[in-house]
Amino acid sequence: MPKPEHEFFDPSRLGQRSVGGIAGLTETILTEDPETGDYTRLLHFEPGTDTSPMGVQRHEFWEEVWIVDGALTDLSLGETFAAGMYACRPPGMPHGPWRSEAGCRTFEFRYYRSDPA
Repeated sequence: MPKPEHEFFDPSRLGQRSVGGIAGLTETILTEDPETGDYTRLLHFEPGTDTSPMGVQRHEFWEEVWIVDGALTDLSLGETFAAGMYACRPPGMPHGPWRSEAGCRTFEFRYYRSDPA
């Protein structure tokens, strides 16, 4: 079954879970396809969150990220990215680790294929 159908709803009712054992880093999975592993999530960085223990990330899937609010600094690049900015990362593209001084929230799509199914 593909991602389920959802009409508008308040995502706060879904709750959050920790990510990678990093203090202050949580996600809310909005929808997912259990067959493909594709999912959409909100990722939340509390002020001061640092993902250095996770190191540089590389995924086997496509990842599209829009920064909803706040800002993130990619510690490898030494660049800060702010609300309204967008990234599209193909499988294997290195990124992070990240630090967010004032906090940040991103909206992300992760999927394993590039063709519309």
